[in-house]
Amino acid sequence: MSNPTADWERVGDRFYRKIKLYDAVFDQDLELENYVIAGAPCAGAIALYRDEDKLHTYRGSQASKTGIDIYSCAGKLIRRINWDKGSIRGLGWSEDEKLLVVTEDGIVRCYYDLQGDFTQFSLGNGAEQHGVKACRFWSTGFVAILSNNRLIAVSHYNEPRPKLLAIPPEATVHSWTVIPPAYTLSRSVEVLLAIGQTIYVVDSSEAEDRVLPNGPFKYVSVSPNGLYVTLYTEDGKVWVITSDFQNKIGEYESKAKTIPKDVQWCGNDSVLLVWEDEVHMIGPDGALLKYYYDGWVHLLADIDGVRIMTNDVCEFLQRVPSTTEDIFKLGSTSPASVLLDAVDQLDKKSPKADENIQLIRPNLPDAVAACVYSAGQEYSTHWQKQLLKAASFGKSVLDLYSSDDFVDMCEKLRVLNAVRDYRLGLPLSFEQYERLTAEKLIQRLINRREYLLAIRLSDYLRLPTNKIYVHWASQKVRNSTADEGAICETVVKKLANKRGISFEYIARAAYDEGRSHLATQLLNHESRAGKQVPLLLSMSEDELALDKAIASGDTDLVFFVLLHLKKTLPLASFFRLLTNRPLATALVESSARDQDQSLLKDLYYQDDRRLDGANLLFSEALAQTAPQTKVDKLKLAAKLIADNTKDPTTSLYHKSFSEAQALIRLQTTLDNDLHGGEKVYTGLSLNATLHRLILTTHAKRATKVASEFRVPDKTLAWIRLRALVAKRDWAELEEIAIKNKRSSIGWEPYFNEILGAGNTKLAGGVFVAKCTGLTARERSDMWIKCGMITKAGEELLKARDAEALEDLRSRASGGGVGEIDKMIAQLRPKR
Repeated sequence: MSNPTADWERVGDRFYRKIKLYDAVFDQDLELENYVIAGAPCAGAIALYRDEDKLHTYRGSQASKTGIDIYSCAGKLIRRINWDKGSIRGLGWSEDEKLLVVTEDGIVRCYYDLQGDFTQFSLGNGAEQHGVKACRFWSTGFVAILSNNRLIAVSHYNEPRPKLLAIPPEATVHSWTVIPPAYTLSRSVEVLLAIGQTIYVVDSSEAEDRVLPNGPFKYVSVSPNGLYVTLYTEDGKVWVITSDFQNKIGEYESKAKTIPKDVQWCGNDSVLLVWEDEVHMIGPDGALLKYYYDGWVHLLADIDGVRIMTNDVCEFLQRVPSTTEDIFKLGSTSPASVLLDAVDQLDKKSPKADENIQLIRPNLPDAVAACVYSAGQEYSTHWQKQLLKAASFGKSVLDLYSSDDFVDMCEKLRVLNAVRDYRLGLPLSFEQYERLTAEKLIQRLINRREYLLAIRLSDYLRLPTNKIYVHWASQKVRNSTADEGAICETVVKKLANKRGISFEYIARAAYDEGRSHLATQLLNHESRAGKQVPLLLSMSEDELALDKAIASGDTDLVFFVLLHLKKTLPLASFFRLLTNRPLATALVESSARDQDQSLLKDLYYQDDRRLDGANLLFSEALAQTAPQTKVDKLKLAAKLIADNTKDPTTSLYHKSFSEAQALIRLQTTLDNDLHGGEKVYTGLSLNATLHRLILTTHAKRATKVASEFRVPDKTLAWIRLRALVAKRDWAELEEIAIKNKRSSIGWEPYFNEILGAGNTKLAGGVFVAKCTGLTARERSDMWIKCGMITKAGEELLKARDAEALEDLRSRASGGGVGEIDKMIAQLRPKR
């Protein structure tokens, strides 16, 4: 049984352990000293790029080609990215394992899937002119320093917006680093520049001198929590101060004759200095620990420790967690340590096991929790099992204990052990896994094309698997050399009955590879038209896209397609697509009627819809203010309708357009003759024109106009009646009643219009008697409306309608009651 403390070393009052993760990592021919190395956070991939400033052994033309090699921590080559885009001045990783490459001329490439696919943007802000000198990265962004000391910050890789920071002094920068926005008071990145004898803190608004002595500083490094800064002086001293530069935590004299190759933090408690083949750890109070190696060493800092990379080995150096220390430390009497010993005694069938349990019984829940947590901190499966076995023994003794934490830890350890395997090379610590999350771990497996493991872990963790299948299918259509039909059949068969599959994404991958036919085949299996249509449009499959949109029944989607086609196609081709597609035609027509009438005219012309085209011209004519423009449009409408010999209603429309032209000319004449050119009649209908003529005492002219336009007598009578009532020409109305025995519209309209205007005397005194075609009761009601109860009674008396008189009496008041009574008495004399 291995000793869990065998790899522990004391540094001051704390223990650190160096865990061997993998051996035989890199080929011995790989000269690590000639490479720039960058490691992704949370035990991610490692990028190697040959340092252009160093000489290297010539190994043939193929080996000498410039490229970026991406490895796992176990030394497995994941991808080689050929590089011919100029000198690289920055190589770093984002928290979601995107590789960032910054060139000397300010071009930034973001490789987002470890397979060579990338997005690109430019830093601008003078980067191309002055040149990028170096870069410093954090989880979501980076800062580039130019040769003129100007600093350009990019805060987010997803939406890069390069921004110049404040202007620092123009002097030699000995070293520099950044404090990420999450750890600054301003919540924006701060840059620490070692210039001259001091440190400048530069942000977006100012460059502040912190007035430090004892410079120049050859290295500046910030702790993972952003609270502390390490400074390495030219004379070999190591300072640790707070990041606000107010308090000095410690100072160490390294006595080194050469400047170290790198300075990194190991967690938040100690600092590592690395030379070619040795690593010095400086702990609290200046405590020192040294490690020696057979080859060149590179340090890759992480959130809870440091990965140490050589050709021979990959190790993880971290502080021993306090719970682990309490359990395994020599002579420990902590409840968790006693519980672990109890399970060992149990295996030996010793009664001491029960004694140990009884000894720690009051603290047994805490002991179980400590064993569960410590199991997660172990890389050795043996000690994971021992600690979980101890926790299981302890919780079996407890009356009440929730096993959720125990089950959860078992689940996480199975995942961690699976991905730590050397064939995969993801040596995540428990803290790194907690920060990364299971979903992002699955994405890392997908990016490495470890589809089987990704699916098994997703099923085990109850996570959706659709993204894994889609990514597999996308790679299949990109890289397979089989027949396109066979590829489609394989993909569809594999993804059958899988939930949440987006065939649109797979089809887009096929189209990007130039496999348009395969993309079309795959899209036929996409159930959502909203996903099919945009890709079909980008593939120039216009007719198919329109048919899919129409078949979906989504008018918004159809309208989207039509807008796209109108922008990209010649008008004739656009209209040809509308042929035999009534829904699309109707949408174009309704939209164009409000927004683009010229398009509507072209549509009617293309479809030979002369009547609709003429009606459109007629509507435009009515909307015009200039008479001549109106006439011109009406002439065009008349000509268009005249050519339509197939429609039997042509003559009717042609007559209407001709009359409209005549009316416009008439109104122009009236405006000129009667109002000195002022537009009084222009724009009125024929009836409104006649009404205004009568209203303005031009009755004879109105009669002439009515004759010219063959206005029916009844229509003219109505117009004259309403005009005379409107101008209150009671004398004219009375004269009409006297001179004419009959009216083409009857006399009741005269009564109603005059009564409505408030002239009860004229309405009742003249026009009730003229309504001879009405019954006595109807004429009686007319008298009542005029307020003449007695006259109403007389009308009923003439008709000898006693019943109506009785009803009228109930509505009478004052002297009218007596008059009605007399009338009733005449019809019913006393016996």
